[in-house]
Amino acid sequence: MKSLRILTLATALLAASLVSAANIDPYAGPEKPALPASTFKWDASHTAMVVIDPQIDFMSAKGASWAIFGESVSEQKLVPHLLQLFAATKRAGITVAISPHYYYPHDHKWKFQGPAEIVQHKLGMFDRHGALSLDGFRGSGADFMPEFKQYIEDGETLIASPHKLYGPQSNDLMLQLRKQGIDKIILTGMASNLCVESHLREFIERGFEVVVVRDAVAGPKLPDGDGYSSALVNFRYIANAVMTTDEVLKRIENK
Repeated sequence: MKSLRILTLATALLAASLVSAANIDPYAGPEKPALPASTFKWDASHTAMVVIDPQIDFMSAKGASWAIFGESVSEQKLVPHLLQLFAATKRAGITVAISPHYYYPHDHKWKFQGPAEIVQHKLGMFDRHGALSLDGFRGSGADFMPEFKQYIEDGETLIASPHKLYGPQSNDLMLQLRKQGIDKIILTGMASNLCVESHLREFIERGFEVVVVRDAVAGPKLPDGDGYSSALVNFRYIANAVMTTDEVLKRIENK
């Protein structure tokens, strides 16, 4: 009888520990951060929300890379959060800019590539028939997510030329933002440890202040590593602030 009570107690304790573990956010920030708190000051007139690669191949279950990114996209509720941010920034009159990713036939003839580039080309991610052609573009993996089109195709959103690898060095995003008097960035999109982190680093180097919206980005999950987790660490070190969608929405609405 005593041994049965011990077994029952042990089972209950195990069950409780499993429930507790299930409720722990694996991506939560440190309880006692050593880095100083953010000093970022909001100013809507000089702020833009930059959305990187809001495209079907990255963010949709129909996209070419869903097996790699889908788990993180779903965990972070990326698409619903971006919809909230699109709506809020548009209502507030905040500039919205898109940094898209397109590959043309000549890009598939590169003489050398890194591992992630090889994967993208093999999957046919972001493929278009040519820089001067929209044949087959609508509804393809390179197209924007249908949910976002009402905001992206409103005639007001800045759509930069495509970046080719990870950072904005090869497109006109910086020029377009500077021409609008922008020096503060709300950074969102895909993928956390690749294009998002590369855009973040370049923005910081060019003198912008950057807030990364931690649940409006997502990353790859492979045996090689959890890209979302690795990016969060660097976001904390590099960005002027790391916030949730709810935190950013409150700042926008109370501007």
